[in-house]
Amino acid sequence: MTNVTSWPNMPLRARQAAVAALILAASTATQAASHVFLVQNSGWMEAFYTDPASQYKPLVTEVVLAAVQPGDALVLASFNQSLPGAPSPKALLAAKVDKHSQRTAVQGALAGLGVAKKPGSTALADTDLGEAVSSAIGTALGNKAGLVWLFTNNKNSPNNDQATSRRNREFYELIHHGANIKKALAFPLHMPVKGRYSANGLMIYVFAIGDEGARDLDALMRSGRLQQVVTETPARLKPLDQDTVRLTPVKVENVPGVAFSTQANGVLRADIDAGTQGATANRAQSSSAARIGWRLENTMYPYTITSARLEARSLLAGAQTPILLGADAVTGLAPGKPQPLSSAMQLPVAHLPGKWSLAAVKAAGSAAVLPGAIEVTLSEQKLELSQAFRQRMASLFPGDPLPDIFTPPEQVQGSRAVLPLEVRIRYGVAPLIGLLGGAAALLAAAVALAMAATRTRKVWVTVEGEPRTVHAKPGTVQPLHDRAGNKVADLKTSMFGTTLTDVRQGAQVRLGK
Repeated sequence: MTNVTSWPNMPLRARQAAVAALILAASTATQAASHVFLVQNSGWMEAFYTDPASQYKPLVTEVVLAAVQPGDALVLASFNQSLPGAPSPKALLAAKVDKHSQRTAVQGALAGLGVAKKPGSTALADTDLGEAVSSAIGTALGNKAGLVWLFTNNKNSPNNDQATSRRNREFYELIHHGANIKKALAFPLHMPVKGRYSANGLMIYVFAIGDEGARDLDALMRSGRLQQVVTETPARLKPLDQDTVRLTPVKVENVPGVAFSTQANGVLRADIDAGTQGATANRAQSSSAARIGWRLENTMYPYTITSARLEARSLLAGAQTPILLGADAVTGLAPGKPQPLSSAMQLPVAHLPGKWSLAAVKAAGSAAVLPGAIEVTLSEQKLELSQAFRQRMASLFPGDPLPDIFTPPEQVQGSRAVLPLEVRIRYGVAPLIGLLGGAAALLAAAVALAMAATRTRKVWVTVEGEPRTVHAKPGTVQPLHDRAGNKVADLKTSMFGTTLTDVRQGAQVRLGK
């Protein structure tokens, strides 16, 4: 474990060697996650450090411990605004996470952290959120994948710039248009503190850098570890064009031979009995339909989808089939307030494996499983920040225009959501029994042929009026002689009978007695 106290004081290459190298080496060697935690300590944060009741440092500690796992690489750094002689961000800890001493290391790194002052002055340091995030991405992570965490009171005012709205917009542009930032979440928290500058709230941002960083963030949110510390619903900043709505089936009217059900993992399953009359009829009609009632839910907290056009289709067995929706548009879809949506869904049964196909034989007595999906597309989409969220932000950060950062970019006009679909075709054991029966018949025929091919036969021939009995096997040729020992013919035996060949001219020889 390494403590680093002069990250920005070093030349760029030295900083990358001392900090980024640790992260990159650890993540490359172990395929572990990389984290950079940025803790604001500018003048506007004064109360978070001076109020005896402040839970700021304990919160940072618990978030760090919830986010990282053994083997992960982390950098913990304070930030305000970089000035000559007062670098920012300033690394407090660079470490590869272990199982035992991490809490002590994080608490120790934060223990001596206080409000920063401008160099050579009693004035408190200003804040530059964009500078801190950009430095974390470019220097600490070396533009590689990872997660950047930002603990801030949302006051972005470099050089004590009072045009906070413009500065917030610059920060907003960095988040929404920064190519490296694939996902971004924000957690607005109630944390009242009193001091020279009192505050009512704190914001935690997490930015997923690169595709691998996005996967790491998804895995962390699925694990539930962070939710044990931060119980607030995360506000989504980016992306706004993926997984924006969720479809949940609530009522299904089945068709003969097809039964729909929803699995615990959210997958919609269609069970088709290939042997029923309904399934057979549906196959003849090339499709199988069911009426499904959905619950359409907005998953883009804190945005309301004020209006959007809806289209849906199923993707299965190489076929794309439109889904007929009960409404072609949605309006006023707020987070946490789902709306009903009806549909008629067609399954491309004609494209599914036939009853006597190899897939049917392999699945005899069970089911052949075909994965697919239902895709919902929202176009001409218009979003607005929900009023409830605006009110919450106003109470946590009074007079702060930073909620503008949540204004949806104008170019986000559409989005797409995908519901996994699984079609299970039950064939029964008839195909397998038929195959086994056919195989048994072929085997019996082969055995019979083999026996016939090797069995010795009695053949009666008459040579010069004398009846004889000859024992012959199929596939053999035996010479026949008269009383004087002269060859008169050849007896050729096959699986299909016996014949006389090479008969001597004038010889008296025939088959039979």
